[in-house]
Amino acid sequence: MNKRLTGRILLVLLVLTGISACGPIEPWVKPYERDKLADPIMALDDDAVSTSYIQHVYEAREGARGGEGAAGGGCGCN
Repeated sequence: MNKRLTGRILLVLLVLTGISACGPIEPWVKPYERDKLADPIMALDDDAVSTSYIQHVYEAREGARGGEGAAGGGCGCN
């Protein structure tokens, strides 16, 4: 009896979760507020140049396996 009740509760929660996902999606950030998010102060890294270089090396290294989506592969020494 206890397993049956737990199964029903789980089913009801699953159905409610599925129904709640069907609601309208409204953006949290309005179009006129997006310029504040594009400000460089909102970046998560302190040194953008260093992060860009590390990302380039990572893409070149993982490109042969399809890791990051960059075309080609190699050592990244170009």
